[in-house]
Amino acid sequence: MQDDWTAVERFRPDGAAPVVLVCEHASRHIPADLNDLGLTGAALTSHAAWDIGALAVARGLAERLDAPLVAGATSRLVYDLNRPLESPTAIPPVSEVFEIPGNQGLSDTARRDRFDRLHTPFHDALAETVATQRARVAGPVALITVHSFTRIYLGQERAVELGYLFHSDGALAQAALQVEQTRGQYASALNEPYGAGDGVTYTLEKHGESQGLPALMIEVQNDLIETPEGAAAMADHLAETLRAILPQPGQTQEATA
Repeated sequence: MQDDWTAVERFRPDGAAPVVLVCEHASRHIPADLNDLGLTGAALTSHAAWDIGALAVARGLAERLDAPLVAGATSRLVYDLNRPLESPTAIPPVSEVFEIPGNQGLSDTARRDRFDRLHTPFHDALAETVATQRARVAGPVALITVHSFTRIYLGQERAVELGYLFHSDGALAQAALQVEQTRGQYASALNEPYGAGDGVTYTLEKHGESQGLPALMIEVQNDLIETPEGAAAMADHLAETLRAILPQPGQTQEATA
């Protein structure tokens, strides 16, 4: 029986590409002992609980690129795996329009318990996957995280459909954006609808840039990928963009420069 507090799922662990895929907000699962954090109805299935469509796109990319994928297995409302413990949004008392009763007034001990049960095993698994992939390809690998966002946020409509984000080294994101804008299929932008200043690049920095690896965060408007067909079409599209900027198995970084 699966542990109700499972932190991580892995897909295609033997993938040969010089890439590690990540989907931190893949699940809306809330452990039973938390009693749905006091939430009911729409809050439990809304974008506040997970990145709608992101896992389907990430799994599609893992298949198309032949790359390993590390995904979160519990809702970001319990613990946001893309945040350090000291972040006030790591265990959000409010998310978008929803108050989260089960996250309000938590003691430091309770916060640390969630960190130990979810953040630590997830990031240990990701670090292990990156190390394994670097050894497998005998060279650098790219870290790519997959997220989704709402078209309308707090009453404001967003024009962007695809965002390519980075922490401090923008080389990979800029290369992806150049390919994307040349293709012209989706409204795309750099560091939109979020950027490093919003605290969303924690995983990129921790497992990518701090290790000297190219790192990229992909944000997709979630109404483009909320169905299996939409997610598959987006995985096809993104795989083509990524193949244009990433080394293929057996190539060096210089060979694609």
